[in-house]
Amino acid sequence: MNSRYNLASDLAIWAVLLSMPFWMSSIGGYPALGSRVLVMGLAAMSLNFLLGFTGVLSFGHAAYFGLGAYGVGMTIRYLTPSTPLGILIGIAVGTAAAAVVGALIVKLRGVYFAMATIAFGQVFYFIAFRWNTVTGGDDGLSGWHRIPINLGFGTIDILGNDKIFYYFVLICFAVAVAIMAALLRSPFGRTLLAIRENERRAQFLGIPIASHIWLSFVISCLFVSLAGTLYALLNNFADPHGLHWNQSGDFVIMTVLGGMRSFWGPLIGAAIFVVLQDYISSHTENWMSFIGLLFILVVLFFPRGVLGLFHKKEDS
Repeated sequence: MNSRYNLASDLAIWAVLLSMPFWMSSIGGYPALGSRVLVMGLAAMSLNFLLGFTGVLSFGHAAYFGLGAYGVGMTIRYLTPSTPLGILIGIAVGTAAAAVVGALIVKLRGVYFAMATIAFGQVFYFIAFRWNTVTGGDDGLSGWHRIPINLGFGTIDILGNDKIFYYFVLICFAVAVAIMAALLRSPFGRTLLAIRENERRAQFLGIPIASHIWLSFVISCLFVSLAGTLYALLNNFADPHGLHWNQSGDFVIMTVLGGMRSFWGPLIGAAIFVVLQDYISSHTENWMSFIGLLFILVVLFFPRGVLGLFHKKEDS
């Protein structure tokens, strides 16, 4: 019964995502907003891979999100006008940085791990903020834009058509989500759940805890780096705010808001966050106060997040 319910919910989510550009305008939305929901949803789901399924909190994921954004932007501006190559380089830069940082902090636990991720994230932020000649500093990296993709037999115009770009983002999102789901269903994913539930018992069973947490951290940052590249392509712009710990806090809010121990919860949380931000910010500058109030209410009364209202926590 539960598996049939999960299948139905999966199909419903994909149906909504596939049809989103055609019905968003009827409720005051637009394709670029849908693309932003997907990008932020992927970032939140990436964090949830580490937080919800491994039990390790990071407040520094914005660093790798921002590195992905700068990686694609700097590739297109300084190296070669190629969107796919820019995405690959952005992912590689973010993942490589995560591998190094993760190796340095992997033995820390709890608040110490979270604070270390903030510290390293702020290092990347200040590099981007101060390196004016390359990154543009506080003004951000501009003077570039996403390039239409040449397939040899034709070209995909992701520059001038927001609907086409939305489906380009959706394809990237679908590939990332499919890989993430496969990893979580694998023995590696089950090991992460064992670490989340009882790290000491998992250690007694002979599981190398540090290496599994490091790998979970790196995989999580790989996906968030992909989200960062897509976010930069969406805006044709990258700025230091994408690396700031405040952005990491937004990812945590999205994850908890939707339901951090469910697979789709962070996507739901990101959709609520992005849509409310877009709507409320057009009426007041204090939009974050409303998001904060909603977050407090969800934490107090619905600890399993919004998705927890509709079905019981999935058996792990």
